[in-house]
This record gives sequence, C-alpha cells and structure tokens, in this order.
Amino acid sequence: MSKLPFRRIIDAPDFWRLWWVGLIIATVRWVETVAVGIVVYQRTESAFLVAMMTMLRLLPMGLFGVLLGALAERLDRSRMLVVVVLLMAATSAVLAILDKTGQLEIWHLAFASFINGCGWCTDNPVRRVMIGEVVGREKMSLAMSLDVGANNASRMVGPVIGGILLAGAGLEGVLILSTLMYCAALWAVLTVRARAAHAAEPGPVLARIAAGLALARSDKRIRGVLIVTVIYNVFAWPFTSMIPVIGRDRLHLGPEGVGLLATMDGIGAFVGALVLALWLTPRWYGRAFVGGVLCYMLTVVIFALAQNPVLAGAALLLTGVGGAGFGTMQATLVYLASPPEMRSRILGVLTVCIGIGPIGFLWLGWLADRIGSHSATALTGTLGLLAMATTWRWWKEI
Repeated sequence: MSKLPFRRIIDAPDFWRLWWVGLIIATVRWVETVAVGIVVYQRTESAFLVAMMTMLRLLPMGLFGVLLGALAERLDRSRMLVVVVLLMAATSAVLAILDKTGQLEIWHLAFASFINGCGWCTDNPVRRVMIGEVVGREKMSLAMSLDVGANNASRMVGPVIGGILLAGAGLEGVLILSTLMYCAALWAVLTVRARAAHAAEPGPVLARIAAGLALARSDKRIRGVLIVTVIYNVFAWPFTSMIPVIGRDRLHLGPEGVGLLATMDGIGAFVGALVLALWLTPRWYGRAFVGGVLCYMLTVVIFALAQNPVLAGAALLLTGVGGAGFGTMQATLVYLASPPEMRSRILGVLTVCIGIGPIGFLWLGWLADRIGSHSATALTGTLGLLAMATTWRWWKEI
C-alpha cells in the first residue's frame, strides 16, 4: 500500500481529533472495566455479577442503536458527541464522590455501567460516520484500521492502568483519572470543525428505521456481516468479563497481574490492526473479517483451558490478533456496502447486533457460577465455532 493515504489522513486534523476522542473513551472503558470487575468480585465473589457489569455497558446498544442511527441523520453529530462525553464524565465524577464518602454500592456501579453504555452505543452511528465523512470512502478502511488500532492500544494500557491504580489509589483514584480523561476528550470534540450534512429528506424516524432494516435484510454483504457480528458478540466477546475471574481463581494473580494479563489481548490487537493498515487490500476484507472471528474463538478456548499465566497470556495475544481483523473490517464492510444517505441507519443496525451481546454475558455469567469460569468460557467459545459452521451459507459471500 502506498504511503500517500497515510499522508492524506495525517493532513486531516478533524480525523485525528475524532481518533483522539475514540482513544480516550476506549482507554477509560478498559480502565474501568478491569477495576470495576475486580471490585465487584472482591465484594460479592460472584462471577455472574462481574459479567453483568460488562453486559450493562452493551445493553443500550441493543435497546437504542437503531433509534440513534436514525436520529444521527437528523441532528448535529458534533453536538451529539459533546453531550455523550459530558454525560460519561459526569457519571465517573459522581461515582468518585460516592466512593470518597463511603456511599458507593454495587447498584451504583451497575447503573453507571448502563449510562456509559448509552454513550458507547453512539460510536458507530455518530463518531465513526463523522470519520468517514472527513476521510472519504476510499480511505475508510485505512481510517478504521487506525481507529481500531487506537482502540486496541487502549486495551494494552487500560487494564494495566486500572489494575495498578486500583491497587495503589483504590477505586476513587481510578474514577478521578476517568473524569480527567473524559475532560480531555471533550476538549478534542469541541475543536472539531467539520459539520456533517444532514439528510435532504428527513422523513419520520420510524420510517427511516424501517428502510434501514429492509436494506440490512436484502443486501447479502450487510446481512452476512450482521450475522457474524451477532455470533461474535454472543459467543466470543463476553469472555472478556471472565478475565479478572480466571486470572484470580485459576491463575492466582493479584490486581496488577490481572491487569497485565488483560493487556495481552490489547497488544495482539494493536499489532494486528497495524498489519491490516499497512498491507490489507480490498479483496481480503471479507477474509480478514471472518478469519479474525474464527481465530478469536479458537484462542478463547485455549485461554480458558490454560493453567499458567504465560500460556494464558500467549492465547490472549492471538485473541487480540483475531479481534483486530473483526473489529477493523466490521464497520468498514458495512460502511462501504451502505448508500451514503443510509450509513448512520445501517451502522445503527450494526450497533444493535453488537448490543445483542448481553445475552452472551447473561449466559456466560450464569454458567460460570455453576461449572466454573474457565469451563464456561471454553464451552461458550466452542459453541461459537459451531454457530459459525452452521451459518456458513449466510456469510460466505462477505
């Protein structure tokens, strides 16, 4: 691949502002996910409740994804992004105050996870559509590689920061850092100059949603991506909620060790995203997407069955590589296959498919409390591979 696309994206300041916002929000997400998971497990000894904290961050995607996708075509996306970042910053600040005063309860953490999930579900129909408008269709894949690379970099540093800060400064220190980082993201959003063009024919929101769903059903490429996305988010992604539990109970690690273990996935994903950005060509987009999912599920099973931290960490590295293929190509394939006037809506449908993940978290948390976290994780990953095999005819044309 030529170096020219890199040069053009570097010369687009708004892309880098939006990239920076994504990096900060993703880093905070991982810092809080690890810290909150450890705290909840320490207080309750329930793997189910740990899974629920992550599940609540995904639930709004399933509830509101399509609606937000349609609304994003009617409203100023930059203003929507400002409101989202403000909401998440306020949530972390309130939690910090509650912890400082000794009033923080598990239900507070659960409610905050849901609120932050509401912010997260705007990422595809708002921030990533803004990225596409800034860089153009022909550079969307490269832009998504860089954006996913940033997300994966956050997975390298976020868990480590969360574990070390939790051990040294407690949950209050984690939440104060989160608030400050959100403020930095807010500054970046306020400096974005580009303004998206709104739909020429607004129309009723429900009618626009129905049109988006109809296209998702009729287009083979979009339908295949959505099916694979559902399988990934039910059988693969939920395993991340079990990393703190498996790290503590099976691998006998402390908070710092759990944070270091969790960052292995991010390292592999960062490297994978970098490789995709440098060498992936359009004709390999579908293969990178499907192959990434298969690699992810296989290595999830290996991680769950590993009995020492080194092997577990190596498996998580490969899990990250597979996740990079899935994460980079997921939004790219849907964006490229969608008509320009419907991209927010279709990416909203994609967000709903991601939001189906709570089913996987409920299943995995329930099963982990009955047969153990590592056995439940291995079984769920195996079921995911079987699901991919049985749905082959629907995604083979991606």
